[in-house]
Amino acid sequence: VALKRMLNFNVPPVKNSTGEPVWKVLIYDRFGQDIISPLLSVKELRDMGITLHLLLHSDRDAIPDVPAVYFVMPTEENIDRMCQDLRNQLYESYYLNFISAISRSKLEDIANAAIGANAVTQVAKVFDQYLNFITLEDDMFVLCNQNKELVSYRAINRPDITDTEMETIMDTIVDSLFCFFVTLGAIPIIRCSRGTAAEMVAVKLDKKLRENLRDARNSLFTGDTLGAGQFSFQRPLLVLVDRNIDLATPLHHTWTYQALVHDVLDFHLNRVNLEESAGTESTPAGARPKKKNKKSYDLTTSDKFWQKHKGSPFPEVAESVQQELESYRAQEDEVKRLKSIMGIEGEDEGAISMLSDNTAKLTSAVSSLPELLEKKRLIDLHTNVATAVLEHIKSRKLDVYFEYEEKIMSKSTLDKSLLDMISDPDAGTPEDKMRLFLIYYISSAQAPSEIDLEQYKKALTDAGCNLAPLSYIKQWKAFTKMASAPTSYGNATPKPLGLFSRVMNTGSQFVMEGVKNLVLKQQ
Repeated sequence: VALKRMLNFNVPPVKNSTGEPVWKVLIYDRFGQDIISPLLSVKELRDMGITLHLLLHSDRDAIPDVPAVYFVMPTEENIDRMCQDLRNQLYESYYLNFISAISRSKLEDIANAAIGANAVTQVAKVFDQYLNFITLEDDMFVLCNQNKELVSYRAINRPDITDTEMETIMDTIVDSLFCFFVTLGAIPIIRCSRGTAAEMVAVKLDKKLRENLRDARNSLFTGDTLGAGQFSFQRPLLVLVDRNIDLATPLHHTWTYQALVHDVLDFHLNRVNLEESAGTESTPAGARPKKKNKKSYDLTTSDKFWQKHKGSPFPEVAESVQQELESYRAQEDEVKRLKSIMGIEGEDEGAISMLSDNTAKLTSAVSSLPELLEKKRLIDLHTNVATAVLEHIKSRKLDVYFEYEEKIMSKSTLDKSLLDMISDPDAGTPEDKMRLFLIYYISSAQAPSEIDLEQYKKALTDAGCNLAPLSYIKQWKAFTKMASAPTSYGNATPKPLGLFSRVMNTGSQFVMEGVKNLVLKQQ
């Protein structure tokens, strides 16, 4: 809603106006692009009158009779470039929107440039949008994508981090969270774990919110903002937790569709990039091998199959794709059958009587075509994505890893030794083995003895693992020698249902032999 309002020159869009939207140019930087792309498709942008959308730092031609909406971070180089645009008189008028608040000094730079270029009248509006976070789903957002390694777990926990760097990281995180609550139009109740980075963030955010509320006239949480009065009587709870409390979970191999896609494929901002495997059809001898095509698919909220199955265990997903495919084929055959009947010559008595009741059928078949095509697109998309995931599961034995790690985390008896898993050359990549061992190391009540550890280290090195993570976790564990035993990750163990309780029909594209069907438990 906030983005649409911004693209409409910061006035709420009117529902019933029949007129064409005002044509305009949208200019963003990489940050703006990341915020807009998961939310608005190119088609939606066009409906709102955006004919061109360009990156700020690309070479842009002057379009003197069109208004331009800027959506950028208030960084030095962005501001310089905007001043340059003003000097070159690229557009008719300028609507400047900053993703997070712009400082007074930078505003003055723009003002000076505008005066110098005689363009003061053309700068129509300057807004702080407070949209410095990326919404991926209706109820999930991430802080940033561009420089995400700057606010990662590693960045905060580096041993050689300086105080100023830490401050910068905290400010970045606080800025994004602050933007989030401004957009929500609500003031949170903040809870955090003590003595950790989470507490630093909480204190800073609290201070920032209080400072903003102190000045009642300019407060961002009063007046005619988007969510005015919407949440005024109930305040959301913001819980900030430090990752160190639970290090095993991000290392854990997963078994649900969305998590698997994120783990084994290249999946960012709701878009998955696949390398298409070269087709099975034989290439003539001596021909050059086909180049691998890169394909990208968007998995969005409008994708019904994704919404329904992203949390399902993988074998269920494979089965659902199969069912969708069959129902689609049935509908397609119906249309084909009607076509062939309509093609019958008119002399035949029977055909004419059949025609009359088939006309109705045909009308309904034709009207359902667009729906059918959309369905086919989704089926193809998920067939490709699921096949790609399946290849990873088979080649890396991810089902075995998942089951074994669940057992470690729930402290149940292990059916084969960890050493065997690590030294099995067929199972998984070195990274998979390292993840498995780290989980074992983190969740064991007492650390393995030095002799055992040496043995494991040797096996890991033979498997080609980099032992740096282990030494970090070793220090981390010594550092956090907790008084209590590590928390158990739930006590029920997942019971694997033997290899597919019923083998799927042989014509299926998903041959799941050798992949265990595991049932998930809610954690």
